[in-house]
Amino acid sequence: MSSYKVLNKQVCSSGGYSIVPIRMEDRYDIMQWRNEQMYHLRQAELLTEVKQDAYFQNVVTKLFDQEQPNQLLFSFLKGEECIGYGGLVHINWIDKNAEISFIMETQLEKESFEKNWGLFLDLIEQVAFYELKLHKIFIYAFDLRPHLFKAIETKNFIKEAILEEHCLYDEKFIDVIIHSKFSKL
Repeated sequence: MSSYKVLNKQVCSSGGYSIVPIRMEDRYDIMQWRNEQMYHLRQAELLTEVKQDAYFQNVVTKLFDQEQPNQLLFSFLKGEECIGYGGLVHINWIDKNAEISFIMETQLEKESFEKNWGLFLDLIEQVAFYELKLHKIFIYAFDLRPHLFKAIETKNFIKEAILEEHCLYDEKFIDVIIHSKFSKL
């Protein structure tokens, strides 16, 4: 397993679920989920195996050795099976904040969306607040999935801002909603 130089604790787990530094073996599943869920991602075109391999080789592998990487990505596991991935992205080391990114296996969106989001948020908070000592984490989301806001508000994320008509989606402008949580440490 690869490990992040910036983290003392590489694996966070709870009740049979865990996050581990992103695994190379999960890259094609991640590519498939991203392609299936492009509508809510900031992704302009379909990923291919060639593009995914290049991204992992040229971007992801370099993150492990950096003192202050701009993102930390994790495979989200149920047992040993990868059922999602996400992490802390756009990390601002000066202001001590980061955006949370997370997607799960597309089929799980229907049956266990809120559960998996909640589990992932609990685990990524351990990394953000206890390991990295960040002050604030936030979720930047297109206003397309109201069930997302319910899931994150259940975990005490507070709606901090609405960026009105901020993104062009399907030929109309939609809002972006930002939810945040502050460290209590």
